[in-house]
Amino acid sequence: MPNEAWKRTERAVAKRLGGQRVGNTGRATADVLTLWLAIEVKSKRKLPAWLSAALGQARAAAGDTRLGVVVLHQHGERHSDDIVLMRLADFEDWFGEIAAQISTDDEEAGAGLGSAGA
Repeated sequence: MPNEAWKRTERAVAKRLGGQRVGNTGRATADVLTLWLAIEVKSKRKLPAWLSAALGQARAAAGDTRLGVVVLHQHGERHSDDIVLMRLADFEDWFGEIAAQISTDDEEAGAGLGSAGA
């Protein structure tokens, strides 16, 4: 089933961020790895309207000189566990071109990916 939507989404994110799709390894690993990012990709048919509205509000308030982000906080939890959310295009614009794509040989060897258990 190589054409399932979630696999296509992981491939698209990997390509866009210059990373490598890891695929299902049977272990708790990232979906996509770059030299400095471990990316967990979630694909849903529709995101909650309140979430999209919050992101739109943050982006509008940011203007052209700031990075618009949404911070999601669960009551009773530590703020260090809050989630920071932004659009992928805004991430790319702010941080610039992401590191070069990881070669297949590097990924198989776990080189430079911080894979201490590999």
